[in-house]
Amino acid sequence: MVPTFREIGESWGTHFSGDADMTDSSPNPKALVEHIAKALVAAPDQVKVDEFDEDGELVLELEVAEDDMGRVIGKSGKIARAVRNLLHVAGEKAGKRYELEILE
Repeated sequence: MVPTFREIGESWGTHFSGDADMTDSSPNPKALVEHIAKALVAAPDQVKVDEFDEDGELVLELEVAEDDMGRVIGKSGKIARAVRNLLHVAGEKAGKRYELEILE
C-alpha cells in the first residue's frame, strides 16, 4: 500500500490539521527515508537507516535486504533519485544539506 502525503508528513514530523498553519518545527529526514523505504520493499523489517554528520552535512545510509535493492533504486535509479530530491528539498527548507547513500 502506498502511503498518503499525510502519513509521510506525520512520520517526518509535519502535522496536518485542515486549514491550520502547517509549520514544521524540526524535520526528521531519517524518518522520511525510513518510511519511504519501508513502503517500497518486501521486507520492511530489514530496512535500516543510519545518520552521520560529515563536515556539516547529514549523511543518511540506507540498508535493505538484498532482494529489495532494486525496489529502492528503481529502473535507471529513478526511485533513488526521487528520494534524494525529496531530501534536497527538505534540506533547503531546514537550511541544511542531506545526502543519501544506499549500501549494498
